[in-house]
Amino acid sequence: MKKLFQKNTETVDLNRRSFMISTATAGLVMAFAPAIFSGELSAKESIAQQSFSPTIWWTMNPQGEVVVSIAKAEMGQHVGTALARIVADELECDWDKVSITYVDTHEKWGYMVTGGSWSVFQSFKPLSQAGAAGRLALIDAGANMLGVKPEQCHASKGRIIAGDKSLSYADIVKNGEFNRTFSSEEIAKLPLKPANKRHLTGLNQDFKALDIPAKTNGTAVYGIDVELEGMVYARPVIPPTRYGSEVTQVDDSAAKAIKGYKGFEILNDPSSTVQGWVVVLADNYPSAIKAGDALKVTYKKGQTANVTEADIQSLGEKLCNDNNAGTLFVNEGDTAKMQAEAKQSLASLYTTATASHYQLEPLNAVAEFKQGKWIIHTGNQWQSLTLPALASALEVEQNNVIIRPYYLGGGFGRRLFGDWTVPAALTAKAIGKPVKLVFTRADDSLFDQSRSASTAKLTASFNENGELSAMEHAFAAGWPTKAMAPGFLSPGVDGKGKFDSFSASGADHWYSMDNHRARAINNELAQSTFTPGWLRSVGPGWIVWSLESFIDEIAHKQGLDPVEFRLSMLDGKGKQAGKAPESVGGALRLNAVLKKLSAKVANVKLGENEGIGFSVSSGQERHMPAWIATAAHVHVNKNDGKITLKKLYAVVDAGLIVHPDGALAQLEGSLLWGTSLALHESNNYQNGQVAATNFNTYLPLRMQDVPDMDIEFVQSDEFPMGLGEPGVIGVAPAIGNAVYNAVGVRLRHLPMKPSELKAGLST
Repeated sequence: MKKLFQKNTETVDLNRRSFMISTATAGLVMAFAPAIFSGELSAKESIAQQSFSPTIWWTMNPQGEVVVSIAKAEMGQHVGTALARIVADELECDWDKVSITYVDTHEKWGYMVTGGSWSVFQSFKPLSQAGAAGRLALIDAGANMLGVKPEQCHASKGRIIAGDKSLSYADIVKNGEFNRTFSSEEIAKLPLKPANKRHLTGLNQDFKALDIPAKTNGTAVYGIDVELEGMVYARPVIPPTRYGSEVTQVDDSAAKAIKGYKGFEILNDPSSTVQGWVVVLADNYPSAIKAGDALKVTYKKGQTANVTEADIQSLGEKLCNDNNAGTLFVNEGDTAKMQAEAKQSLASLYTTATASHYQLEPLNAVAEFKQGKWIIHTGNQWQSLTLPALASALEVEQNNVIIRPYYLGGGFGRRLFGDWTVPAALTAKAIGKPVKLVFTRADDSLFDQSRSASTAKLTASFNENGELSAMEHAFAAGWPTKAMAPGFLSPGVDGKGKFDSFSASGADHWYSMDNHRARAINNELAQSTFTPGWLRSVGPGWIVWSLESFIDEIAHKQGLDPVEFRLSMLDGKGKQAGKAPESVGGALRLNAVLKKLSAKVANVKLGENEGIGFSVSSGQERHMPAWIATAAHVHVNKNDGKITLKKLYAVVDAGLIVHPDGALAQLEGSLLWGTSLALHESNNYQNGQVAATNFNTYLPLRMQDVPDMDIEFVQSDEFPMGLGEPGVIGVAPAIGNAVYNAVGVRLRHLPMKPSELKAGLST
């Protein structure tokens, strides 16, 4: 992978920067102007002196080849391809001449994070503008060379054309003059291409991801592939509790008999990221594995050494039943008044088990001290969150730490906060040599940032006519943001307290309800037992499970068709109308995909004990909605309680689809993960740790249980939304609703177990 380096320490503010375009030794360079741009230096002089602020968006060499800089992590979602296509479409260059480079951590790249389905959503506007600015600069230079006015020219697939005359981008870069600066005001007014002029983005395009060859021919480099001369291998010994464990004694007498064993280190971490850690050292990894198993470590255990899953769930239920617990996330109308006046009510409790990430590539990092800098080689999703922890642990300034990027063998939220890099760095510091720390699958499982077990209580109130008059939604879990990024906690709508919005999103749904209250509650026992993690779809994955199942319950109680009931509330009125640019059309777009889905499955023939269930979801966060309607076709075996998912249907409106092949892969992957979480995955806590530490006991979706899938994208030219998370969200409630329609049993716990279904059939 190519690397680009510049010397600058400014942080990017995308909204207040100017663009500069000029030639340099490498060809044409597109970069940000300095934060304070005096105009004393021209664009050409600034770029030549590397006095730009900070980011090189893209370069074009004298052959017309374009390299787009990618500050996002690649973990199978082909993010580099999607972002490069945004630039290349507006730049109007030849896709065959486009490549990408992943960049090291540096403030010049701005805030570096890959998660939350943010990449395309947050990058679309600035990258489109960067491409458009380049196109205009090339038109100006080409027009000058052709002896015509810029308005007489247009760009098309790597050429500037004026009537019957044209020049290639390569000719212009070789011979043209570039010295162009775009102010922030000019950038805001740049004419972006209309949808009908796009040649690289949209549903009708069929371009394969740029990284496919490397991933199929073995040349792709993952973090676990890194080897450095003179490095020592290391493996951690995971303490009995995530917090508070202290090492009292280490006996390595058995480990000394292992060939290649080089000793151990008891880590002292000033950042408190890892507590009570011992790391074994060896000159090869197999020996490190054996030595870790042979080492006998005695601990003073932390306070959560006896915590169980049942303890966490019990507290969650207690908190949800406490009307004073938590922070108000939604508070509309007068829910309390409607509850007091209600003629009828309906209350249900929904729960989910602890779930693990189990990404294919176990955690790993190589740490080295070189030329006064700490260099960390690893695949990391949130470099800007990991860097401060590393700097604190190493007791150095943050600008003395660099994270080198590599492909990630799966992330799914586990590789956001790179806590595993800290013990690698501390070990390297202790022994004065490069260290490669690799976790076994069991180590990875025990140190995982699990998706917290969750509890949700929903209460519906009905007026004298039997109509829904109010709904309250209380939900409790461990909060990832509180554990790892507390500065991102949000204030409650009543100004009292703060909450984790990532663990509350989904409760702020797009249904029109006059009286609606939602309370986000932190389960402090979960919080103190482990580091709750962001797992694909984060909060909506379990919150919408309860919401969409309960919406079905309400419909059935009223004797209404669940689809028609949803459609009646997806009216796009008031706050549900949406706003430009991200949610134009609002709930009416969710209404539209549900109608399309309902029509699609209307003629499906159902056998005995079969049913179809529906759900709707709007992406991970309300301010960046991907509108999805999901339907599940299931068969239930009444004898053993087994649920067979025969087929999943999804109709998706995610605005402009930048990379259709990647979008389809994202939806396929997320639908299957949603299925896995719905029917299979759980990892209960016992004695302060997860019980399942490998795939022989942790049982995700197996190949024989993969359903057929029918995925349809709606043609749209609206602002593009992310698709990494949204597909997960609607699967579980669609399956649960289908089971109810098939055999009349309402399941309220994930994963949905045959034993619970059989118990429901017997009552």
